[in-house]
Amino acid sequence: MKVGVVDIGTNSMRLLITDGETEERHVAVTGLGRGVDQSGLLDSVAIEETIPVLESFGRRMDAVAVSRRRVIATSASRDASNSESFFDRCELALKARPEAISGLEEARLAYEGASTGLNLAFDVVVSDIGGGSTEFVWRDGGRSVDIGSVRLTDRVLIDRPATEEQLDEAVRLVGSLFAGIPPSRGELVGVAGTWTSLAGIDLGMTDYDPGRIHGRELARSRLERLVERLARLTIEETAALPGLDPKRAPVMLAGAVVASGVMAALGASKTLISVRDTLDGAATRLLA
Repeated sequence: MKVGVVDIGTNSMRLLITDGETEERHVAVTGLGRGVDQSGLLDSVAIEETIPVLESFGRRMDAVAVSRRRVIATSASRDASNSESFFDRCELALKARPEAISGLEEARLAYEGASTGLNLAFDVVVSDIGGGSTEFVWRDGGRSVDIGSVRLTDRVLIDRPATEEQLDEAVRLVGSLFAGIPPSRGELVGVAGTWTSLAGIDLGMTDYDPGRIHGRELARSRLERLVERLARLTIEETAALPGLDPKRAPVMLAGAVVASGVMAALGASKTLISVRDTLDGAATRLLA
């Protein structure tokens, strides 16, 4: 049996098709949630960029005879007042209606997904940085905080290169929002696009290779240097970095600041990167 899971994120659209042994993955950055923090609405232009991607996902699932489908929608869709009309169009494209899952459910799926790809210790904490929210999840619970790469960009990191004042404000904001997160003695595992992109930049990959990223460690000292480096670049210069999808360039600095804030809040000296996340958690449930 093949299952298909679509993740309608704040910044990217993702598809996983798997039968539990073989898999294929597709991702497209459409910036669906840009401006939601201010307007409370999904932007009409972003919607028109997103629907063709979802239609292609639907066609692909049809072509390989996916028998069970699940579509999850995260932060931007949770916050936008026009999500249901957008979901109507998504349902036509995907033959399954999106579910706007809670931050806690998103965290649980991220933990379950990371657990399928790594031999994790009992006291590990998984961090999933999205466009609109960041999830922290332990084996026995989790937290979702309403800040992510798109939301922080819209609020503070408007200019590129960023000014010193903007960068300082972004670091302070993230630190204040993560102040209630308890420090962790266990290993930190980072999942989803921000963490994998940071690992790709750190590696300087010319072609994205999940095999090189999965299980790689990213030291906090190297991440802090990446924040400083990204802050000095224009969006065009960021887009040209090896290892980065150019469409992620506008929000990559903010993602790095959030990642640094995660490590600071948890007192972590390094992050173990996993390419398996919410998609894999949802797919495992469908297969079960």
